[in-house]
Amino acid sequence: MENFFLQATIFLGAALIAVPLAARLGLGSVLGYIAAGIVIGPILGLTGNDTAGLQHFAEFGVVVMLFLIGLELEPRTLWDMRHKLLGLGGLQIVLTTGVIMGLTYMMKQPWEEALAIGLILSLSSTAIVLQSLTEKGLIQTAGGRNVFSVLLTQDIAVIPMLAFLPLLAVSGRIVPHKAVDDHAASEALSLVSYADRIPGWGLTLITVGAIFFIIFAGVFLTRPLFRYIHHARLREMYTAFALLMVVSIAVLMDFVGLSPALGTFLAGVVLANSEFRHELESDLEPFKGLLLGLFFITVGAGFDFQGFFGDPFRILALTLLLIGVKIGVLYVLARMWKLKPHDRWLFTLGLGQAGEFGFVLVSFAAATGVLGVALGQKLVLIIALSMLITPLLFILYENRTRWLKTEPEQEQEPDEIDETGSVIIAGVGRFGQNVNALVRSVGLKSVVLDNDMAVVQTMRAFGHKGYFGDPTRPELLKAAGIDSAKVLVIAVDDPKATVKLVKYARKLRPDLHIIARARDDVSVYELYVAGADDIVREMFDSSLRAGRYVLENLGFSEYEAAEAEDEFYHHDRAALKELAALWKPGVPIEKNAEYSARVKELYTELEAALEARQQRSKEAARAAPDDKTEA
Repeated sequence: MENFFLQATIFLGAALIAVPLAARLGLGSVLGYIAAGIVIGPILGLTGNDTAGLQHFAEFGVVVMLFLIGLELEPRTLWDMRHKLLGLGGLQIVLTTGVIMGLTYMMKQPWEEALAIGLILSLSSTAIVLQSLTEKGLIQTAGGRNVFSVLLTQDIAVIPMLAFLPLLAVSGRIVPHKAVDDHAASEALSLVSYADRIPGWGLTLITVGAIFFIIFAGVFLTRPLFRYIHHARLREMYTAFALLMVVSIAVLMDFVGLSPALGTFLAGVVLANSEFRHELESDLEPFKGLLLGLFFITVGAGFDFQGFFGDPFRILALTLLLIGVKIGVLYVLARMWKLKPHDRWLFTLGLGQAGEFGFVLVSFAAATGVLGVALGQKLVLIIALSMLITPLLFILYENRTRWLKTEPEQEQEPDEIDETGSVIIAGVGRFGQNVNALVRSVGLKSVVLDNDMAVVQTMRAFGHKGYFGDPTRPELLKAAGIDSAKVLVIAVDDPKATVKLVKYARKLRPDLHIIARARDDVSVYELYVAGADDIVREMFDSSLRAGRYVLENLGFSEYEAAEAEDEFYHHDRAALKELAALWKPGVPIEKNAEYSARVKELYTELEAALEARQQRSKEAARAAPDDKTEA
């Protein structure tokens, strides 16, 4: 127990020192965690001998992370991603495996080992990549979504890889029980022995049954269990139930030989439409962050510097060759899928490393006689080193983005819109973001467009989806689903662009309800003529509220002030409709005699209406005591 507290103190202390420093230097938290692990592990030797055991415990952070990601994806969204999962993700695995296998075979390795190495190194690091994307607000970009699609495909592909690798075992090779590390090897052997005891068809039935049980439990069992726990009125019971759900699914998946991360991801997708989704997210978020941090520390602490310095140039060269091959394949795929330049480089550099599942597959391959001991140890070094280099690839991507921003001739291309909604919001500044927040808060889907990349990235940093591009462009509105949308909200800053967009939308969809933001009265008239249904002056409602506060502080009751505000509001709306008919485009309003005369009349009518309402209120107040006396 004392050793446990000592290790916990060392790990937490190293994280508290290294991560804020790395963040301040602009290196990101992942590199800070890994650097902390290297310092307390190989350099100072403070982590003891159980780094591998800690790493397997910390992998639970990856499981929690994928569960939370699943909560953000509705089943329909996942179905919409099927082309990227099967096409983009599948091609990435096949092409990367083929190229690496060919290069390995040219290095005089047997084809069985070459194929196994290709499969193992075709995977990327789900933990490091998704954490970096989330931290930098890139997960909702087109490039980030494509990266996620490939990572999800890779996690699914681990299952058939585990089934396929034993078929590549070199005949006559002794199964080494200590091929790479005792813990991982024993874990791999347990899977082999378990699979040997059950026929293939039986294992398939158990696997399908486990998946259906997760779906059934998510749909029918979680709601009554949550209601039962709710009666306890204890916050920690929600946290305990959320952890129990994730842990039990991980155990079930591990029992049938599937990826625990894949199982919890599926459970998250099933619960994405649940009313308890936000409760689960808030309960598990702290555990995800801490466990992922521990995982990154153990990656750094477990790096075998002794083995690396035994042949440093060869291992470094092979690692750089691996990253180069993966970047080349990914770049070709990005061009095939016609990703925009900034998304293309995020996709290419983000997935250029090997992944944590590679450790498991190397141990499994060594335990089943597919790989030799020395080769397995070298592969572990290459995988770990490529993961250490990953944060530097993200820094390279960010610097490239900054360089492009300094070139005036470079124009950032709009995002690819891959969803539609009943509401399209064009422009998401101070005005549009409040509209979007209200629409989203009641469970409606909206598609948000804005031509300010900084605004869109800020939205993404807070977990809200937005698309970069000029909302006045017809092709962008088409992609956003204007043909099927019910409401178009135009909240852009440019009055001329607003009028242009209203005219285009009204011509395209006479039945579409258009709500437009106006800067002043003239903008209101222009939008009225253009065909807007509801026109909202950007300062009108807030200035009315301020005026009501003025009346309240000058002796009016809250009721009297509210009545005056309501009278003014309805009179102003009626007046604008009248004045819109008198307004003449291109003629200054002060030179439009008919318009000016009617404005004066309307103000006189407004004063008379407000005075009459105030008089009625006073008479009602004087009559109230008399009524009580008579009663």
